[in-house]
Amino acid sequence: MGKYNVLFLCVQNAGRSQMAEAFAREFGKHIINPYSAGSNPASEINPIVKQCMEEIGVKILNQKPKGFKDLDVEKFDFVVNMGCGDTCPFYPSKEYIDWNIPDPKDKSIDEVRKIRDLIKEKIIDLVKYIENKSF
Repeated sequence: MGKYNVLFLCVQNAGRSQMAEAFAREFGKHIINPYSAGSNPASEINPIVKQCMEEIGVKILNQKPKGFKDLDVEKFDFVVNMGCGDTCPFYPSKEYIDWNIPDPKDKSIDEVRKIRDLIKEKIIDLVKYIENKSF
């Protein structure tokens, strides 16, 4: 079984999609090539997001918000919309998954921790789902 290209999408690529990419790298490294991007990338990753990820030993220090033109892959097996509704961009893939995850922007550290933990659970479930999928 090969690895699947998975793209996590949000608007700014500064919070949710960065956490998802980091967790996918951590828990799905045997089956997922993770990427993240946004339609309107921020200038930097949300500092509270970085702090919350570091608390559990997952580093995203060298990451930066990216747009679609920054992706070095053109085709994705899975695209996961992080839950930005109508403002979330569409990117073609074999399978499109929509998660409804709150944006950590302007949230307290406790709220961001809850969002982080929700994303972690969803990534673990996604890895299991992909392991049982065949194209």
